[in-house]
Amino acid sequence: MNGQVAAVSRNETYAFSKPVRESVTLLAGLGVEGDVHAGRTIRHQFRMTYEPDLPNLRQVHLMHAELFDELALRGYHVTAGQLGENITTRGVGLLGLPTGTLLRLGEEAVVEVTGLRNPCAKINDFRPGLLAEVFALDSASGDFTFKSGVMGVVRTGGVVRPGDPVVAELPRGPHRALERV
Repeated sequence: MNGQVAAVSRNETYAFSKPVRESVTLLAGLGVEGDVHAGRTIRHQFRMTYEPDLPNLRQVHLMHAELFDELALRGYHVTAGQLGENITTRGVGLLGLPTGTLLRLGEEAVVEVTGLRNPCAKINDFRPGLLAEVFALDSASGDFTFKSGVMGVVRTGGVVRPGDPVVAELPRGPHRALERV
């Protein structure tokens, strides 16, 4: 399953959206250099207050550009970085990957997928009603599907730019479905 990096984003401060950049540098074990969510321990603004020593499984937020296409059909104009992601991809079925998938980005960088992004109510502050659009309810099982991207940790650092290839390497053994992190 191969795709391409559509955009890269980072923000030095806590804000819902992240400005698009020409490139980002991934740092092994930390995340996106210069991004507020980089670090070995959890950097999520709310969760830091009660779980500050947990490992940071949310170093990099990846989102599929196909979500923006879907949202546009429903009347929501959303572009790269606006939902807080660091790396926007195209052509990679991020939501269907198993936990532990390695994503090779560009020439050097490797991100291990740790789980699904749990969308928060701030999405409705950005665009009223948008939160309901990034969930899907499976009528058969009653389970929710979270559509707002995946989270990962940086295993190998490197520079990532729009146009770089994305190659997904599935883990060996039985695959474990992604859960919220």
